[in-house]
Amino acid sequence: MAESLKDVFEGYRPGRALPGAAYKDPGVYELEVRHIMLKAWHYAGHQSQVRERGDYFLFEIAGESVIVVRDGEGGINALMNVCRHRGSRICDADGRAARLTCPYHGWSYGLDGSLKAAARMDEGFDRAGHGLRRLRVRVFEGLIFVNFDPDAPDFAEFERAMAPALAPYDLARTRVAHRQNYPIRSNWKLAVENYCECYHCQPAHPEYSVGHGRALPDPECRAMLDGVMEKSAAVGLTQDTIRRSWLRAPEFGLEHGFDRYPLLRGQQTGSRDGKPLAPLLGTITGYDGGTTDLHLGAMTFALAYCDHVVVYRFAPRGQYLTDCEITWLVREDAVEGRDYRLADLIWLWDVTTIADKQIIERNQAGVDSRFYEPGPLSAVMETFTQEFIDWYVAAMRRATGGGLPGRRPVASIRKAAEGRT
Repeated sequence: MAESLKDVFEGYRPGRALPGAAYKDPGVYELEVRHIMLKAWHYAGHQSQVRERGDYFLFEIAGESVIVVRDGEGGINALMNVCRHRGSRICDADGRAARLTCPYHGWSYGLDGSLKAAARMDEGFDRAGHGLRRLRVRVFEGLIFVNFDPDAPDFAEFERAMAPALAPYDLARTRVAHRQNYPIRSNWKLAVENYCECYHCQPAHPEYSVGHGRALPDPECRAMLDGVMEKSAAVGLTQDTIRRSWLRAPEFGLEHGFDRYPLLRGQQTGSRDGKPLAPLLGTITGYDGGTTDLHLGAMTFALAYCDHVVVYRFAPRGQYLTDCEITWLVREDAVEGRDYRLADLIWLWDVTTIADKQIIERNQAGVDSRFYEPGPLSAVMETFTQEFIDWYVAAMRRATGGGLPGRRPVASIRKAAEGRT
C-alpha cells in the first residue's frame, strides 16, 4: 500500500473534519469501494417494488449493477447485472420479465440466475457453471438488503435488535408511494456527513426547522423528549432507543439505530402545516408529537413519522457523483388522491434535499481548494457526523494496513479510530 495513502488517515486529528485527500485522492476512493462498499450491507429497495413474479429493479453502487427480482417461488434474488458470456449489462431499467435475456448474444437466465439458454456453444459447454452471480440478500420488515461479500457478517443480529422497535410501523405492509433520485456532484462522504448533522438546518432548511426538534442543540432536543415519550405508549409506539451506529455496531456493515425526537409547535407529522398526510401506519393509533430517526446499514437512513416513512439511501456512482435516492412509504392500502396527495407527501423532503444538493456541491468545491484545512466540529450539533468520521477513519486505517475492516472485532476498530492500532 502506498505510504502516502496510509499517511492520510494516520494523520487525522480527532474532533475535526477529514483531510482534503480523503475526498480527492482516486486511490482513497478505490480503497473505499473495496473495503466499504463491497463489504457492507446495503438497503436496495422495498418488497412492494417486486410484487409479482418477474418484477425486478436495479440497485446501482460504485459502478456495480444488481438485479433485484421476484422469482417463481415468491422469493427475492439479487443477481449481478453482468452476462456470463462477455460481460454485457443485461437490464438497463426496472421492469418485468419471465426470463432475463442478454440483448447482446441472447444468453437467457432464469429468475434465480441459472443459465437457461446459450445458443451455438461447443458440445460439452457447462451451462450450470455459467449462471449469474448471486449476492446475499435478506428481506427485513419489507426492506431488501444485499451484500456483495460472501463472508459478510450475518444480518440476523441487525434484525433481532431492530424488529421490536420497527414492529408498530409494520413496514412489510407499506408500499412505495414515490421514489426519486437526486444526483449530487460530490464525494459520497460529504453527502453522508451532511445528513448526519443538523447544524446546518436552521440556516438552510427553514421548512424542516420550524417543526423538528433535531434542528435544536442536542441537550435542548433531549429535554423536550420526555413529553413525547409519555404519549408514545398510548398510541402504540415503542419508547426504545437503539444506538448501534458506526463503531458501536456489532460488526462492520451492520450499523443500525432507532432514535426518537420531538416535533415542535404541535406538529403531528412532516408536512407543510403539521397536519396528517396519510393513514396511520401499522398498529399506531394516533400522533404523539414525535418522529424517529433510523440508521439502516452503512449508507441508508430514514425518518419514520406516524403516517409515512422517508428512506434516504446514499450510493456513489464515482468519486465525484453520489446518488441520493429517497423513497416515500405509505400504508399498503392507501390510495393516492383519496388517502393522500403526493405533492403534499413529498414536499418537505423534496425541498430539503434540493437545498442539501446545493450545500453539498458547494462543500465539495471548497474542500477541493488547495487552501482547505479541516476545521473543528461542534460538540453539540455534529456528534453523529463525528461518529461517522471516526468509523470511516478506522475502516480506512485497517484497509491501508493490509486487512479488511470487517475481519476483526469492533473494539479493535474503535481503538484504530482513536489512533491506538
